Amino acid sequence: MATALIAEDEPLMRDRLLAQLKEVWPELDINCVAKNGLEAIELWKKHQPDIAFLDIRMPGKTGLEVAAEIGDSAHLVFITAYDEYAVKAFEKGAADYLMKPVELDRLSAAVSRIKKRMEAAPADLTGLIGQLLNQNAKASASKLKWIRASLGNQTKLINVEEVLFFQSDTKYTRIVQQSGEALVRTPLKELIEGLDEEVFWQIHRGVIVNAHAIDRAVREGPEKLVVHVKGLKETLPVSRQYFHLFKQT
Repeated sequence: MATALIAEDEPLMRDRLLAQLKEVWPELDINCVAKNGLEAIELWKKHQPDIAFLDIRMPGKTGLEVAAEIGDSAHLVFITAYDEYAVKAFEKGAADYLMKPVELDRLSAAVSRIKKRMEAAPADLTGLIGQLLNQNAKASASKLKWIRASLGNQTKLINVEEVLFFQSDTKYTRIVQQSGEALVRTPLKELIEGLDEEVFWQIHRGVIVNAHAIDRAVREGPEKLVVHVKGLKETLPVSRQYFHLFKQT
């Protein structure tokens, strides 16, 4: 029986992938589930699974850093939000990858390929992983880390990692943290360009939410879906075009 590690820090995505794998590969023994990269390495060393499903962006250690540790000791499947460079590199390097949100047909096709690959030793992806680690380092350096907001005669520096969500109207963008909120004149479409798309999800034309801050998504009718944010009573609307992010299996 094949064994597998799943490393995914977003609870909704992790639970969805677990359910989907049980559907398309019921005999697979998922003997370890990690919530971050450091936990993934610890569990891999302890259980030595045959396959590792690794989210590229995780706290502690990224999926690529975990893959570098695993080397050619397991068959690797990378999970990523849309990243043109990474996707091209995966395809060129014959590495398996799954796009978020993971669709059942894509997962089923990946499982078929993995079963065939398990007839041989895992591929050596050292060169590919090194290439992507260098690219990610450059991309991370260019991401927005701080936002300056004017509060009266003061300027406040907001740590982007601590932002729960951004909500925009025609003039201002509201930035909400657990410690409070601020308004800036920067349009949402400008902020999007500097945000990490795997952490900050656009769920509405005027709303971007930190995936780590999502408690649950609740359907309140056939055409209405809202997101509950951890620690807040306020809910956020989800546009129909983004319903797929919270699709249940």
